Amino acid sequence: MRKLARVADAKIFAPIRPLVGDAKHLLIAPDGELDLIPFEALLDDHGHYLVERFSVSYLSTGRDLLRMQAPRPPSKSVPLLVANPVFGAPATTMLAKAEKPASGLAARRAITRGASLTDVYFAPLAGTEREARSIQALFPTAELLTGTRATKAAVEQADAPQILHIATHGFFLEDDAGKSQAKSAERGASAKAAGAAELDNPLLRSGLALAGANSGRAGTGGGILTALEASNLNLWGTKLVTLSACDTGLGDVKNGEGVYGLRRAFVLAGSETLVMSLWPVSDEVTREMMTSYYTGLKKGLGRGDALRQTELAMLKRKGREHPFYWASFIQSGEWANLDGRR
Repeated sequence: MRKLARVADAKIFAPIRPLVGDAKHLLIAPDGELDLIPFEALLDDHGHYLVERFSVSYLSTGRDLLRMQAPRPPSKSVPLLVANPVFGAPATTMLAKAEKPASGLAARRAITRGASLTDVYFAPLAGTEREARSIQALFPTAELLTGTRATKAAVEQADAPQILHIATHGFFLEDDAGKSQAKSAERGASAKAAGAAELDNPLLRSGLALAGANSGRAGTGGGILTALEASNLNLWGTKLVTLSACDTGLGDVKNGEGVYGLRRAFVLAGSETLVMSLWPVSDEVTREMMTSYYTGLKKGLGRGDALRQTELAMLKRKGREHPFYWASFIQSGEWANLDGRR
């Protein structure tokens, strides 16, 4: 891994390193496949990860900087924490490739990609409730929705909460995912939507699993919140959306336009900042990272710097040094603290 990180640094960052000078904060609007790697994990010729020198914030495009200058309304409600949905049993005799629900380090590594959602089993995520309760202890006014209350409808009804934290499974279906699944997701997003172009819409092939996701996928969309539906949420005034789930940073890469999937959806919905993951992560490690991250936010650290401090702390821990553990989550958009101070 260190060899690969060094090779990537030599090709990607080394050519511009002399131009960076004494800067401590990088604003990166990557293009193409570069959208899918964490720059923090690049390794310089002295054996130091990029995160050890820089705080990194990602942008979908350079135009995001102009968007940040526009006045924002204040958040309309308290933080909303959604965790540990009851996914239910599969609607048909399975189906699967379903992995046996696991615990500990493997718990959040259920299948999140496949040919269609019928190939995917969303395993229980009991650890996400402990994660959310740890955050609620830091933000006591936060509303916590778990179990059967962690529904798609509850998320859709959210009215610009200050923070929206969703701890569940994310998924992304590849291009050849199968038109039948796209049709099912499409019906959940809009009864009138039709046409081959829409069936290929990447915003219909990525999303989040909420209560009832295993048993209610057809017809009304059940417990699946597609990225297209997420783009219609009212998040104008929301300071931070954290998608504490697998693969939430994935999607179709559009040169010059960033990643079309959950990333783009929550920007369209109005969120100032998005924290998301680039690969499957475990319950235990994610809970450690999220608790540390929100502790930093509570202390007044920036939305980007709080994540960097969390990554640095994990990098120093025995057994957590590998970027797999600390580099999965990235911060996109506004990097100021929750009060707007940079």
